[in-house]
Amino acid sequence: MPSSPRLDRDAWVGAGLAALERDGVDGVAVVPLARALGVTRGSFYWHFASRDELLAAVLERWELEHSEAVLQELAAVADPRARLTALLDRAVRKPPTYFARLLDAEDREPLVAAVLARSAARRTEAIAAACRELGLAPAEARRRALLAYAAYVGLARGAAAGLAPRERAAFARHVVATLVP
Repeated sequence: MPSSPRLDRDAWVGAGLAALERDGVDGVAVVPLARALGVTRGSFYWHFASRDELLAAVLERWELEHSEAVLQELAAVADPRARLTALLDRAVRKPPTYFARLLDAEDREPLVAAVLARSAARRTEAIAAACRELGLAPAEARRRALLAYAAYVGLARGAAAGLAPRERAAFARHVVATLVP
């Protein structure tokens, strides 16, 4: 009988991230991932001590690729109005599938709650900083940032699930016009 291929840790994390988007946090599980990767569960234990360790690695990758990378990319935009517009437009135009899956598990998965809290703090601070650069007082900048983030969470939770792409684009323009000073 041929032996199963050995995968590296990165392959498991990539498969876990794909499972997160497709099936939610519950999909980040050893048996279905091993099956999808065409390996035995033993391969998993070469790289991770537990499912929580895998989940933490998947969440770290999500945070780096889908939260921090976006903020870093937009930080390079010098004009704060253009930066805010790009960030809000990007957040509203595409349905946030990973983010929605994480929100679904936030109340029952402490690892997810911690990553979402950290991401929320970074995102709202980035929005508030741009608002301050545009001349808003710190308290008003913070309130706008919280309102923008609350709109994003509402969208992720399905508030605009039935919007056609054209309607979603119109909504994106409305959000930007409402929140960007």
